[in-house]
Amino acid sequence: MTSERPHPETVSVEISGCSKYDARIVFDTLCACFSSDRCEDDVPEEFHETRPTVWLGTFDVADAREGGAQPARLSSTVEADVHGGYWAIDRFRMTLDSLFTVHDLSMVSGDQEEELHLVLESHR
Repeated sequence: MTSERPHPETVSVEISGCSKYDARIVFDTLCACFSSDRCEDDVPEEFHETRPTVWLGTFDVADAREGGAQPARLSSTVEADVHGGYWAIDRFRMTLDSLFTVHDLSMVSGDQEEELHLVLESHR
């Protein structure tokens, strides 16, 4: 008997267009909701003063933690590119909507995966 899951359950997130502090707030908030390859002491760093930095994380939406996080306060908007299977993206997006005000910029659908380009900001 295999333990293969019926659908992909991980979502990859790329965060950019923000300070390292806001990147950490987003990752810490998401880590309170899902298991991730980012650990608590994995602090986002900026490696260059003028070049943009992109921070990456992978989240397992099948391992959701109930009541894991409250809506987060960001100092500015955060750009996020989210990649994953349709089921995983739907579940991840519901969590994002509960934590941030989410603006859809674009969506690309493929055979097995979906990609969203979003802007996150604090709930008003």
